[in-house]
Amino acid sequence: MKAMQMDAVIVYDPILWGISVAIAFAASYIGLYLLFYLPDVPRFHWRKLASALLIGMAVSGMHYTGMAAAQFAPSSQEVAHSASSSIDNSLLAYGIGAGMLLILVSAFISVQIDRRLKAHSEESELKFKSVIESAKDAIIVADFHGSIIQWNRGAERIFGYSSEEILGSNIDSIIPRRLPEVDAQQTEEHGKTKMAQVIGQTVELMGSRKDGSEFPLEMSLGSWETEKGMFFSSIIRDITERKISEEKINDLVYLDPLTGLPNRRLFNDRLTSLLEQSKETQATFSLFYMDLDNFKMINDRFGHAIGDLFLKNVTERLKHNISSKDTLSRVGGDEFVLLLPHTEYGQASNIAKRLVTALNEPFQLEGEEIFTSLSVGISLYPSNGRECNALMKNADIAMYQAKEDGKNGFQFFTQRMNESISRKSKLATGLRKGIEHGEFAIHYQPQISLDNEDLIGVEALIRWNHPEWGNISPAEFIPIAKETGSIAKIGEFVLMEACRQNKAWQESGLPPFRIAVNISARQFAQADFPKTVETILKASGLDAQYLELELTETVIQNDQSAIATMQELSSLGLHLSIDDFGTGYSSLSYLKLFPIRTLKIDQHFTRNIDTDSKDEALVKTIIRMAHDLELNVIAEGVETKEQLDFLKDQKCNHAQGYYFNRPLSPQEIEEIYQAIKIG
Repeated sequence: MKAMQMDAVIVYDPILWGISVAIAFAASYIGLYLLFYLPDVPRFHWRKLASALLIGMAVSGMHYTGMAAAQFAPSSQEVAHSASSSIDNSLLAYGIGAGMLLILVSAFISVQIDRRLKAHSEESELKFKSVIESAKDAIIVADFHGSIIQWNRGAERIFGYSSEEILGSNIDSIIPRRLPEVDAQQTEEHGKTKMAQVIGQTVELMGSRKDGSEFPLEMSLGSWETEKGMFFSSIIRDITERKISEEKINDLVYLDPLTGLPNRRLFNDRLTSLLEQSKETQATFSLFYMDLDNFKMINDRFGHAIGDLFLKNVTERLKHNISSKDTLSRVGGDEFVLLLPHTEYGQASNIAKRLVTALNEPFQLEGEEIFTSLSVGISLYPSNGRECNALMKNADIAMYQAKEDGKNGFQFFTQRMNESISRKSKLATGLRKGIEHGEFAIHYQPQISLDNEDLIGVEALIRWNHPEWGNISPAEFIPIAKETGSIAKIGEFVLMEACRQNKAWQESGLPPFRIAVNISARQFAQADFPKTVETILKASGLDAQYLELELTETVIQNDQSAIATMQELSSLGLHLSIDDFGTGYSSLSYLKLFPIRTLKIDQHFTRNIDTDSKDEALVKTIIRMAHDLELNVIAEGVETKEQLDFLKDQKCNHAQGYYFNRPLSPQEIEEIYQAIKIG
């Protein structure tokens, strides 16, 4: 406008001029903002057109408003008149020029700064995306409505969906039970902040893959709020392998590895839980302690592989006869316990009968028919105990009572059993100290020749004079000694004392005769047993021919090792005999394999030969067979003249029993030696 030539002076209205400048700045700023600050994405494709229009409006608006601010005065007087309310033209020109220069410089600087910030932002975003894409875990971003807006490669690998398939879908499609730790209050609370926050703790959920399969996952959740609303970021890890490992560890800790049944630890946990519930509800329950009666024999005969298979089959048969609410547990090699909630005496009795009957049926395993039986002890809550240990102990006591009563049955716990176990426990403790305290003594029962009525030997029999209860029957303490392992020490004591006493008799002038000593299975199984016998013979000075070792059929069941041990013993010059012949289940083939010289007929057969035709036939057969094999025969338990006459008729070699004499002390043997005659 300054270039216009006219006979007038131009002056400007300050208000309109200010408006023109404001229009220029405002429209230019908005136009430049649209051009440089909105992202270059299809959604904002209109930003360039809008920017051009706004800048055009700035130019035209500034121009027309500036034109309106111009005033043309025809004379100098008019100019002077309006000078007080107008702007000097030169000053205005310089001001506009400076302002435009300032705008241009500011715009240039702003553009440069913006470019650098944008470049830095893009670089940071690329790094962030690179980290996210390279992560093995799934990283997912969703809006407040649960729509997925970001999905990395880890998520593709874990869930099976590509980004194109899943973006825009609701997160419920991959985590059906999402955000269990987030409620409305938490969402509102976290929405008030402007920074990302972890919502709750790390949680474990079930996720759903593209193929429909479910898997366990671990999710950490963060949230933040912008002008566009609330957003959630999830870091998700597939924990399938960890869960499998945890289950394996849990199985090792709480399950029996062979049968898969709860082990003692898990059973105790369930027993404790049931006990607490029953105390609150006043309910009753029963606890079974069960033991297989002949598992060791099955294991020894068929081997551990068949033994393990047998236990698995026993487990299945027991499970088949109980309900799903009951807890069956294996707590030992062949020991099981059973927890029966809400059962009383009658119900427990019926279940015990069912289990015992079920185990009587044979098992068909690897072509073998295997028989077993079950002994069951039962304790009832609360009558037999109000604590876990008491219930377990009392059921165990009842189980041992069932075994003592003949096995293959069940017994409920009674206080009498507790007293019996207490006595048994005291006897077991006393056995370990009895030898040291001189409480044991050896008595000797004469063995008589049925040909010449002479004393041909004696059998050494141990007696125990307990300091509290007096004389204890061997029938009571010998089984306890076998259970506790004291039998080996007791057996060695008997062997040593018998050899010493026989040598003492010989030195006192009695004619030499053989002394018989019973050998337990535990003694015989010791690797150095022959050496122990040899050492005792040398220490006592007794000639080996005057010692006879009595072995039961169960002692020599392991043929190969038994043959080697017996041959080594026989080489010492001593005699070997089979005690209680006919009561075991061994093959008769061992009679020709083992270096045996004598068979002893068990007293149960001898006592009934005059009343039971079957026992009579068995005794006849044993004597005849022994003679055919050139073996001597001794009949035990002879108590009547009729029994003696029968044995003489059958040409039995020797006999012993109360008909001749009870077991005698060493002094009594010396006193009556010459007087012992038949008839």
